[in-house]
Amino acid sequence: MLSEKEIEGLSILIPVYNEVGNINNSLEKLLDVMKNFKNNFEVLIINDGSTDGTEAVIKNYLSEIDISHSHFLKNINIISHDENRGYGAALKTGIKESKYNYFAITDADQTYPDEKIPTFYEQIISQKADMIVGARVGKNVNIPLIRKPAKWMINKLANYLSGVKIPDLNSGLRVMKKNTVEKYMKILPDGFSFTTTITLAMLTNNYKVKYEKIDYFVRSGSSKIRPIYDTFNFIQLIIRTILLFRPLKVFLPISFLLIIIGILLLLYRIFVDAEFGVTATIIIVGGLQLLAIGMLADLIDRRLD
Repeated sequence: MLSEKEIEGLSILIPVYNEVGNINNSLEKLLDVMKNFKNNFEVLIINDGSTDGTEAVIKNYLSEIDISHSHFLKNINIISHDENRGYGAALKTGIKESKYNYFAITDADQTYPDEKIPTFYEQIISQKADMIVGARVGKNVNIPLIRKPAKWMINKLANYLSGVKIPDLNSGLRVMKKNTVEKYMKILPDGFSFTTTITLAMLTNNYKVKYEKIDYFVRSGSSKIRPIYDTFNFIQLIIRTILLFRPLKVFLPISFLLIIIGILLLLYRIFVDAEFGVTATIIIVGGLQLLAIGMLADLIDRRLD
């Protein structure tokens, strides 16, 4: 039986930070999309400490909303952070405040095709999935060139460590089952890596994740992503998440590599230098210890499942 906070319907979460030039058009587009939506829904705009007057612009837009959208006003709420806490923190606030059992996330910069949201909602229910992700692999995908090498590398690492081919690791357009995401709230980060973490958490725990092709449009305004810092942060987070759910994926390759190097070095020292290799032995023992730690971590993870 659904609790009071798990009413059938869809909550749409829009994290906003300094989007004064985009937010009106984004809301107008979203409301046009949702005007024929037949189910319960709400729109939660999470203003994450904007300093450019974004919140005032939102309130002014809602006060002057077109008559064709006026009946939506009761479904639109603004939640504000006193200071900028991060993309993930804004989403977590929205999830906690949302009242429906499914929620969608999208951006306020007009890069995502929000018209896909009603379709994704229908699909997540009909397919009994836990998450439907808009994969940015459509015909019209405008990812900045500077981000493509890092995105490729991060995706390859995530594919290997998770054991799943992931079309889009960190798409910001998706619909998710609320009670599934709530299980991982404690490990979800406050930054941009929120979407990466929930993707890996669901895939490594065998939840049903489906991908649908979408376009990705040129961003209006400047991006909040910091290419170098966020790339290293993504890599660190991927490894940490996999260590949490599939530790052997990390420990096994490193331990086997150390053991093989140690054995080769030991054989070299014995047959070429005619002496016992202390360093080689230490390397082999180190590899065996890492293997033991990995197996212990895997046993603990299985016990906690």
